[in-house]
Amino acid sequence: MLLNNKEYFEVLNNIKTQIRKVQIRALLSANKEMLTLYWNIGNMINQRSSWGNKFIENLSRDICVEFPGANGYSVRNLKYMAKFARTWEKTVIVQRALHNLPWRHNIVLMEKLKNEEERLWYAVKTTENGWSRDVLVHQINTGLYQREVKAKKISNFAKRLPSPQSELASQTMKDPYIFDFFSARENMVERDIENELVKNITHFLLELGSGFAFVGNQYHLEISGRDFYIDLLFYHLKLRCYIVIELKSGEFEPEYAGKLNFYLSAVDDILRGKDDNPSIGILLCRTKDNLIAEYSLRDVSKPIGVSEYKIIKRLPKELKNELPSRDDLKNRIISAGNNSG
Repeated sequence: MLLNNKEYFEVLNNIKTQIRKVQIRALLSANKEMLTLYWNIGNMINQRSSWGNKFIENLSRDICVEFPGANGYSVRNLKYMAKFARTWEKTVIVQRALHNLPWRHNIVLMEKLKNEEERLWYAVKTTENGWSRDVLVHQINTGLYQREVKAKKISNFAKRLPSPQSELASQTMKDPYIFDFFSARENMVERDIENELVKNITHFLLELGSGFAFVGNQYHLEISGRDFYIDLLFYHLKLRCYIVIELKSGEFEPEYAGKLNFYLSAVDDILRGKDDNPSIGILLCRTKDNLIAEYSLRDVSKPIGVSEYKIIKRLPKELKNELPSRDDLKNRIISAGNNSG
C-alpha cells in the first residue's frame, strides 16, 4: 500500500496534539500534587509553631540530607508553606484555579494580597491569560482588580445590548486604563497618544485584556463622498463584534458620544458581518465627570462606555521579555477564532 503523505501528516499531527495534551495534563496534575504536599507540610509546621524557628531550620537541613536532589525545602520556602496553609483551606487549593498556578505565582498572591476574593480573581485571570510571574506582579501593582471589578463603569450597555453580551461588554472595560509603556510629554494631543499606543501595540493589548484583536488605527471610512477616520478599531473574539475606541486628550464632553454613535452606525452598516454582534464604542478621556457622562449616554442608541486613562511611568524592564510577540498574538487570535467557531 502506497503511503499517502496527506494522510500521514494528518495522523502525525493528531498524535502530536494528543501527546501535548497529555503532557499538559501531567504537568497540571504534578503541580496540583506538589501544592497539596506543600499545604500538608505547612499545616504540620503550623501545628508545631510553639517549637520555634530552630524547628524549621532543623527540618530544612534534615529534608535536604534525606533528599539531596530535591529543591524547594529551604527555611524560607518552608515558612512560605506554613503561610500557604494559613492562607487557604485545603479544599480551595484542590477545587479552585490555584492548583493550576506555579508555586512562585502562589507566593505572589500570598505576599501582595490580603483579600481572598481578590487573590482568587487574580488566580483565575492568570490561568486564563497565561501570565508570567512578572506580569502578575505588574497587574497587581496597577490595581487591575480595582479597575476592572470594583470601578464604577459608565456605559449604556445594559440598555443597548442583550444579556449576556451586556455583562461581557462591561467586563472588558476598565477605569482607569493605565498606559505605563510610554512617557507622557508636554502638550500631547490625541494623535500623539494614538501613535504611542500603536507603536506599543503588544503592551496596549495586554492592558485591554484578552479577546482584543487589532484591526487598525485611523481606520478610513468613506460616507457620502466624505472621509472619516476612526482612531482605533478592534475586533473582540469573545464578544464577536467590532470595538471602536476614540481617544481624547482632555476632559469628556457630551458631543464626543454623538460622534462615536455615528461611527458605530457606520461600522455596523459597512463592516459588520451577518454573524457579528452590534459594534461597541469606548471613549477614553484624560478625565470625566461621571454624571455628565451618564446623561450623555442615556439616550444614545449605540452601546458606548466612557473611561479615563492615565499615562504613568514606563513598563518595568522585567516585563519586556514576558509579553507575547506580534507573531504570538497573531497565532493566539487565529487559534481563538478557530476554537470559538
